[in-house]
Amino acid sequence: MSIEGIQAAKEKPDGRDRRIALGIAIMAVAIALPFLDSLFRLNLGTKLIPIGIFIILALGLNVVVGFAGLLDLGYAAFFAIGAYTVAFLTSPSSELLRALGAPPMDFWLAMVISTGVAAIFGVILGAPTLRLRGDYLAIVTLGFGEIVPLVIRNTPQWTRGVQGLNPIGTPSVPGVTFGVATEPWYFLVIAIVVVSVVLTSRLRDSRVGRAWAAIREDQVAAASMGVNPVSTKLFAFAMGASFSGFAGAVWSSYLQFIDPGQFDFSVSIFVLVMIILGGMGNIWGVIAGGLILGSFDRILSDTISDILKGIGNITGIDALRQADVNRARSLILGTALVVLMLLRPEGLFPSARRRMELHAAEESEEEAARQRSEPYEAQR
Repeated sequence: MSIEGIQAAKEKPDGRDRRIALGIAIMAVAIALPFLDSLFRLNLGTKLIPIGIFIILALGLNVVVGFAGLLDLGYAAFFAIGAYTVAFLTSPSSELLRALGAPPMDFWLAMVISTGVAAIFGVILGAPTLRLRGDYLAIVTLGFGEIVPLVIRNTPQWTRGVQGLNPIGTPSVPGVTFGVATEPWYFLVIAIVVVSVVLTSRLRDSRVGRAWAAIREDQVAAASMGVNPVSTKLFAFAMGASFSGFAGAVWSSYLQFIDPGQFDFSVSIFVLVMIILGGMGNIWGVIAGGLILGSFDRILSDTISDILKGIGNITGIDALRQADVNRARSLILGTALVVLMLLRPEGLFPSARRRMELHAAEESEEEAARQRSEPYEAQR
């Protein structure tokens, strides 16, 4: 390489510097949004908070799906466990506190407990099932995700069933009131997103993160190198569930009401699509996928519906007057996922490792097909 090339390589920022710069830029935009919202009266606060909570869920599920390569279709169950744990411990109407004769617990302590409880349930689910692989593991997690809302719905003496639990305790910070105002909740969610990004990035680069990558690629080879597949995958399940636990804690406290209908199967699929869209294994890709899907679900769908209704009022077309994009939400997401899998299966912003792995597999399949076809071409 020439001297000029060496100097250019030194001046070019590496991947880590680019990630740091990207993170700083995203944080600056996130901090500025509430001020822009109040200045221009966009009323985005109530929509951005759920988007942030679902990004936290996606970061946790990315540990399981993206890092360890385990398909979890029941992730909403841990979300529900975290939310109901905080409700049981902080709600004045909690039957558990009445039975124990204890006062409502501080939110922060309840949040820590909910994180631990969700992680414990992750271990309980994972211990007997992680010896399974592929479709069998997905079916088991799907069953767990359906069981938890059913248990909540059919134990009204503790959970109030479909009536739901309320009110729920809120965080306590000196000089800050968590109530109707959205700014305190927004900055709390942003802080948790930052902590989640730091934790997941440290996990990815740690020894256990490399073990997850090895198991994802070849479990037999990883086991031959001394990696315990069961305990390593179990730790991935526990970590993913813990993220869901504290996300559920903030979700229940913010809404001040929870019921089993908030944690159905569609939540697990929605979070999984965020990861697939952004790029499995890439933390910034997961955040981008969460922002894209969350913005469509919470902001763009209503805007598009209003535009179509306006066009219908002008043109007199009844179908456009009654247009509601939210009704076709599942259809639109499903179609987008199919198109993405056909055109860009690695996601919009895949990690370099994931992109290389996927294209290497495609190239090996093409090479094998070419070798199989060579004898027939020679005979012709």
